[in-house]
Amino acid sequence: MEPEALRLLSRIADALERLAPPPLASADLTAADAFVWHADPDGLEPVTDVNRVDIELLKGIERQRGLLLDNTRRFAAGLPANNALLWGARGTGKSSLVKAVHAALNAEHPGCVTLVEIHREDIPSLPRLLRVLKNSERRCLLFCDDLSFEGQDEAYKSLKAVLEGGIEGRPDNVVFYATSNRRHLLSRDMIDNERSSAINPHEAVEEKVSLSDRFGLWLGFHHVAQDTFFDIVESYAARFNLGMDTESLHREANEWSMTRGSRSGRVAWQFIQDLAGRLGKPLE
Repeated sequence: MEPEALRLLSRIADALERLAPPPLASADLTAADAFVWHADPDGLEPVTDVNRVDIELLKGIERQRGLLLDNTRRFAAGLPANNALLWGARGTGKSSLVKAVHAALNAEHPGCVTLVEIHREDIPSLPRLLRVLKNSERRCLLFCDDLSFEGQDEAYKSLKAVLEGGIEGRPDNVVFYATSNRRHLLSRDMIDNERSSAINPHEAVEEKVSLSDRFGLWLGFHHVAQDTFFDIVESYAARFNLGMDTESLHREANEWSMTRGSRSGRVAWQFIQDLAGRLGKPLE
């Protein structure tokens, strides 16, 4: 073959590789204790400063906290552990608890668990990510926040296969935690459409609803009572030395929750941010 033709073929091959890079085979998970997965091109981005809340500040979810801590602690020790689905109302501490548990365990035993977040839109790349994590010696807590499926979205099938039913399955060094506003992860319209169009409606709906069954640990989260809401606010105020008397703190927190129409950990934190700003105190 002529040298000019070889050079042309080489340039074409280089261009094709840039357009479709080879799949990531491994990654250095010692660079940080937390990563974010990006697909197309595949890569793990280290996160050195995770946005999180100290676990002792998460009030009103003591039962959920204890169960998730125990499950994750067993996983970190190399023992069997369940995938976990944290479901319930927005702002009730689901994702905060996952990140707080990860931080608490790494404080006990540095480097014992690596947190890897995958975004909802990257779920179709989950099998590729698991192959990367499988080649690591680290224990990996794979986390997807606000997971749900709409319309004709077929990504749930790959997720279900990966969680338990596929040939490869879930690697021994990976556990999967997801948060969702839906207990069954699927919209009601999605379930109803499947029921109306299927030859066997019951089996079709069961096939979709069974996705949540792949999570051995279900933890429900709900809006909190007023007393618990005040406990959360007091914990934040004490943690950041805001110096407001309890009566005034409760009164202002109650007014804030009424304007928002709900009481939750997120609403409490938003109130504390507003209060600290008005008092001229940084949240450090």
